[in-house]
Amino acid sequence: MEPTTDSTTGPVPDPTTTEIILDILSRAAVAHGVHEAEVLGGRHDEEWPQWYAEHMTRTLAESGYRIVGLST
Repeated sequence: MEPTTDSTTGPVPDPTTTEIILDILSRAAVAHGVHEAEVLGGRHDEEWPQWYAEHMTRTLAESGYRIVGLST
């Protein structure tokens, strides 16, 4: 994976798996709050795990990541 560039500090080393997941979860939490407020009219989303999984899958793909299993 190639390093990304930050406009203020230059090249940024590849993030660790934990950092990637934390970033995607944080972004999903914010987006889901908007979804509950705007789409569901402030109601709790009973299907939130499905919503998070779809959002995170889409965000990972858009960022160039994919999850692959290890060969045995």
